[in-house]
Amino acid sequence: MRALIDGSSANPATADASGPGTDLDVDGDASAPAVTPTVRAFLRRSRTWIVIAAVLVLGALIVMTIQGGARAPGAPLAADNPAPAGAKALVEVLRDHGVVVTEARSFDAALDAADGTATVLVYDEYAILDDRRLTELSEATDRLILVEPGFTALETLAPGVRFAGAASGPIDEVACDLGPAVRAGSLSDGQRLVTVDDEAADAGWQGCFRDGDFGFAVASGPTAGGAELTIVGSTSVFANETITEAGNAALAIGLTGASDELVWYLPGPGDADAADAPSLAELTPGWVSPVMVLAFVVVIVAGVWQGRRFGPLVVERLPVHVPAGETSRGRARLYARTSARTHAVDQLRIGAVVRIARVLRLPRSAGVDEVTDAAARATGRDGASVHRLLADDLPADDRALVDLAAGLAELEAAVQRSLDPRSAEPTDRDDPTGRRP
Repeated sequence: MRALIDGSSANPATADASGPGTDLDVDGDASAPAVTPTVRAFLRRSRTWIVIAAVLVLGALIVMTIQGGARAPGAPLAADNPAPAGAKALVEVLRDHGVVVTEARSFDAALDAADGTATVLVYDEYAILDDRRLTELSEATDRLILVEPGFTALETLAPGVRFAGAASGPIDEVACDLGPAVRAGSLSDGQRLVTVDDEAADAGWQGCFRDGDFGFAVASGPTAGGAELTIVGSTSVFANETITEAGNAALAIGLTGASDELVWYLPGPGDADAADAPSLAELTPGWVSPVMVLAFVVVIVAGVWQGRRFGPLVVERLPVHVPAGETSRGRARLYARTSARTHAVDQLRIGAVVRIARVLRLPRSAGVDEVTDAAARATGRDGASVHRLLADDLPADDRALVDLAAGLAELEAAVQRSLDPRSAEPTDRDDPTGRRP
């Protein structure tokens, strides 16, 4: 506290710590209401940001709900996916019947697992595999199943087989002699169709499960390398949610269980050939670059046109003298607005200790304990109560802060009266701290 006494000339003594509309009466009359910020006041001041945050949170929840409802959990037709779109039910049945199912996570793994005798099932949802890799895969096995193949797969492995849209409903016309198809007898609704032209038919291709004159749900024939290729137009034959409908299960088990080993391969982004991938410039439409240049030029022109132009510097004479009382009230309002009662109490006590030490003719090096003892002897009060008033007590709210300020003012007046009974209040009206009588 010695440093506080030495720095008395740089700190206000009796700051109005109650904020706008509230003044501290040094004689102890503090009837102004407390301005401690309440939860309601905080919510009222922050309602704009609260509304914005609520809107953002609500929007995020809506997006998550929509995405969660639109996207099935797990990868579609994945061998380990028990969701409706997965194929774990079929895989578990095959394993129970002694079929070794290998889940290939990459093209190289699928190529290694296809040892010539294994059946390879490929579901290339995003048409990632190019013609070269499709050809390599067909040459590595004797039996290949393509589920919902893309245009590249049909052109590469089954020329003459074309897409023909969706089936009109369930299909019960087998229309071929393929063993698994004959045992299935029918397929459920939701099939996709292909057609087989005359050249493909002459090459040995046949269609199964005819939907009138529209096309076939399944097509089977040889590849250029001599492998047996079966094209299934829809994943509904293998998916968990539809495999038990009609003859889907019989067809799926008959195709995938034709050999003792099955390679279940779902191509991923890592299987794309980076050398054949188009560059960003090739994917960008030709009009994008001119539009970006034009937009850049427009932004610069608008900035120059509407930009603020700085004129010459203006010399302004600023006030060099601010009344101490005005500074005290300004700081007090800041303290009240931020509920900085501890800082306000420190300022009030510093001023009180400095003035009491000055009245009692104590040296500037006197500490708080010395000032407390001298004030207690001068006023006849208990030393512990004076020490609590000048150093220990901390106000819990604005009411306690007002009471403490009144107690400090009363202590100063008592010290002044002990030396000059005719004076009930301080006579030093030129106090640099800004305290008013």
